[in-house]
Amino acid sequence: QRASPIRVFHGISGWSLRQFKTSLCVTGHDSRGPIQVYSFRSIRTHVESTENRGIKMEVRARAPGKIILAGEHAVVHGSAAVAASIDLCTYVSLRFPTPSDNDDSLKLQLKDMSLEFSWPVSRIKEVLPEVASSLSPTPTSCSIETMKLISALVEEQNIPEAKIGLATGISAFLWLYTCIQGYKPATVVVTSELPLGSGLGSSAALSVALSAALLAFSDSVSLDMSRQEWSVFGESDLELVNKWAFEGERIIHGKPSGIDNTVSTYGNMIKFRSGSLTRLKSNMPLRMLITNTKVGRNTKALVAGVSERALRHPDAMSFVFNAVDSISKELSTIIQSPAPDDLSITEKEEKIEELMEMNQGLLQCMGVSHSAIETVLRTTLKYKLASKLTGAGGGGCVLTLLPTLLSGTVVDKVIAELESCGFQCLIAAIGGKGVEVCFGGSA
Repeated sequence: QRASPIRVFHGISGWSLRQFKTSLCVTGHDSRGPIQVYSFRSIRTHVESTENRGIKMEVRARAPGKIILAGEHAVVHGSAAVAASIDLCTYVSLRFPTPSDNDDSLKLQLKDMSLEFSWPVSRIKEVLPEVASSLSPTPTSCSIETMKLISALVEEQNIPEAKIGLATGISAFLWLYTCIQGYKPATVVVTSELPLGSGLGSSAALSVALSAALLAFSDSVSLDMSRQEWSVFGESDLELVNKWAFEGERIIHGKPSGIDNTVSTYGNMIKFRSGSLTRLKSNMPLRMLITNTKVGRNTKALVAGVSERALRHPDAMSFVFNAVDSISKELSTIIQSPAPDDLSITEKEEKIEELMEMNQGLLQCMGVSHSAIETVLRTTLKYKLASKLTGAGGGGCVLTLLPTLLSGTVVDKVIAELESCGFQCLIAAIGGKGVEVCFGGSA
């Protein structure tokens, strides 16, 4: 009979067997590579093939980006907001070399930018001797002192001046890698469908995908490594991935809210208010056209501007924030309610369109729109489509709901007109899966 997954170590020594209900757990000391989990039937075949043929051990992870459906800016002032995952992802591939490769370096390849960074493992161990001394399963924050040491490793790579903004992301990579995997040589390859710095949660998706890939080859999570298809983590393992990803986000952003990494980890949607996150389950399909205006913005300055306006007009802005709160609540109720037929879905979409337009009007009251955003709004309105900015505003991205019964011809016309303005258009399903992993790199 097929047994439950068990742990297999390359070159097992000091092994032990433990029976847990119907599963058999084999543990020992792995001298050459990371832990693998297999069904009992496949152990002999796989171990022989990896040992004799020198097959590289590889895992891929993918984590989605996110959008704010309602409540941005107002959430800073006590209102509720709703965020959702999108089916545009960041992908991380983690490969460990075989002994015959004679490779003793840690490489990070950013494929989309044609950049590669490499550190001899001995150099990392020299600069960060304490980080991997005790590989704790508990997520650990990076101290200021350690951050300075990591920054020195990053500076050695001579990052191009135009790409210097990548430094914090590379620092997060080094911290997460050494904390979870220690000083093992490996190649990590990153690709992404998410535009950087556009408010779609690209940094969080990186932190989540990276954490997932690293944890997949650790004994902190339980996964069936014989499955060469996209798989999900268990609930407790997802929590661990999310906590490690948050530590990566702290290195990149300083004081992140935790919203982006939570959405990327768990998928679907969340409602958040004053630091409290509630996971929502969408019961209706939603598809959005995401228009990237390619206009950069200063999030801190935009947030400060809304706060200053609230100080100048406390009563009026209080009504604005309360209205946004009501929109977020109604939106989450609509999304979670059952949708038995197409008519019901159409009615819901019409309500969501009205809520989006109201939310956009309130964001304009807050002073966070932009001429590029207004161009997108005018363009989509010509086709009777509802749009709103998402995230900080002042540029960034705009959401446009694509109703279920909307023809593809109309969508093509809208996209063509927006792209003629120099904007980037992406179509995404909303509220889908969270982080997933695949062993063998074949999926």
